[in-house]
Amino acid sequence: MPHETPLIATIAMGLVLAFILGSLAHRLRLSPIVGYLLAGVLTGPFTPGFVADPALAGELAEIGVILLMFGVGLHFSLEDLLEVRKTAIPGALAGIAAATGLGWLLAWALGWSPMQGFVFGLALSVASTVVLLRSLEDHRLLSTIRGKVAIGWVIVEDLVMVLALVFLPALSHSMTGAGGGFEIGKLLASLGVTLGKLAIFVTLMLLVGRRAIPWVLERVAGIGSRELFTLSILAIALGVAFGSAKLFGVSFALGAFFAGMLLNESELSHKAAADSLPMRDAFAVLFFVSVGMLFDPMIIVEQPLPVLATFLIITVGKPTVAYLVVRLFGHPNTTALTISASLAQIGEFSFILAGLGVGLKLLPTEARDLVLAGALLSIVVNPMLFVALVRWQARQKTATDAGAAKPRELPPGPAQPEGEHTILVGYGRVGHQLASLLKARGVPLIVIDNDRELVERAHDDGIAAVRGNATSAGLLDELTPATATHALIAIPNAFEAGEIIARLRKANPGMTILARAHSEAEARHLFDRGVDGAVLAERELAFSMAEMVLADPRLTQAATPPV
Repeated sequence: MPHETPLIATIAMGLVLAFILGSLAHRLRLSPIVGYLLAGVLTGPFTPGFVADPALAGELAEIGVILLMFGVGLHFSLEDLLEVRKTAIPGALAGIAAATGLGWLLAWALGWSPMQGFVFGLALSVASTVVLLRSLEDHRLLSTIRGKVAIGWVIVEDLVMVLALVFLPALSHSMTGAGGGFEIGKLLASLGVTLGKLAIFVTLMLLVGRRAIPWVLERVAGIGSRELFTLSILAIALGVAFGSAKLFGVSFALGAFFAGMLLNESELSHKAAADSLPMRDAFAVLFFVSVGMLFDPMIIVEQPLPVLATFLIITVGKPTVAYLVVRLFGHPNTTALTISASLAQIGEFSFILAGLGVGLKLLPTEARDLVLAGALLSIVVNPMLFVALVRWQARQKTATDAGAAKPRELPPGPAQPEGEHTILVGYGRVGHQLASLLKARGVPLIVIDNDRELVERAHDDGIAAVRGNATSAGLLDELTPATATHALIAIPNAFEAGEIIARLRKANPGMTILARAHSEAEARHLFDRGVDGAVLAERELAFSMAEMVLADPRLTQAATPPV
């Protein structure tokens, strides 16, 4: 058996370097995507040392695109978009038009064709959903009006990019030469064929897929095999993506997006998202690594002015238009600034679009390098913009509080309890039951959960809730742990729970902390992190069932010896 295979070497080196550099980026309070891209640069052909197989990297990136788009569809929320449609839809379209126009002007200055300028500008017009959600979560803005507008905005951008991935091949087929011209008749014919295939695909997915996909999942879930359920999710994502490309000529990305979107309608969507997350994350990392392999870092030295211009389009041009549009629709200055800062970066869709453009001869390779350079720089700078914005807004709030009182945006849901209260981490099945019992006994309670639907469910139940990851630095301060008497950790992940326990214990050494565990080893880990009590779920379940059996009068009579 050979000990050196290109596939294993590419995956192993890519994941190892991505882990090291991603962890370092996280320590520096940057997006881990920066580390993943740098890992790709180090394993690419433009830097010394190990060079990964570019063909295999491209195949792995394609799987990453499929699973990324499947995840986007799985979390696509039409309700979120409709809630902020009056601002998000026109705003996103205006932002895309502005960024595309600015990109086209830069391409014209560099001597590129109009079509190349259009595709280049389009690649600069869409923000990274991953980076945006991370920034909003870190600053406790996901459930605010500002956060919802930003999320709706990026959803519109994603939808436009999905359509672009469908229509770019049609534009390529109608090209008449390297000059960027195209025949109108040929273009209309290509667009007609593409629209026809797209219409058939969408109709088939809505009529058949909407029923078939949830039906398959329900039947597989009924078998009770976790590995088959996970396999069915991956089979649906990859199978629909591959079938849509082969049978209807649409992109892998669009097929995967529809598969995720239809799966989102199933009652098992949460389980599907949770079970497929490790695989999606792994291939998403390989996607960013493979993108980094294509980047030639010498472009920063050889063409600093085009790189700077690209960076300014992303971080100044597009955010400025977003700020003006949001203000035009009557939102306050804080909302406009938050949305502008959240959109001042580009990411995964830009890479996908640039790669497709180069593959279709609609972009020069230099343009892809500029997109990658702009993405790297903007993702590095974006957290700094958010920190500066948060600090400025804090100073403004202090000045406002010192002067005349001014209405400010209140957090969604019921008001948080004042004084002594209990913190509940997790509002799933266990957390919901706990909250119901405590609320019935009048215990002041505040919940934290990362799932939007669970947070909204807590609000509907009349409980104050915060959306976000409880391990995020600074987020627990929003729960005022200093005045909390108890903390209940209801999430199933013992290692994540241990980190939360350590943070809570540091914030308030005197509070009582209880958590759930599934084994003696997990319980020991929680005690090492500072928990006061750990409940082993399986053991308590066994005790409860045994008590029910022993309380059965028929069994009691049968066990009594005759006199």
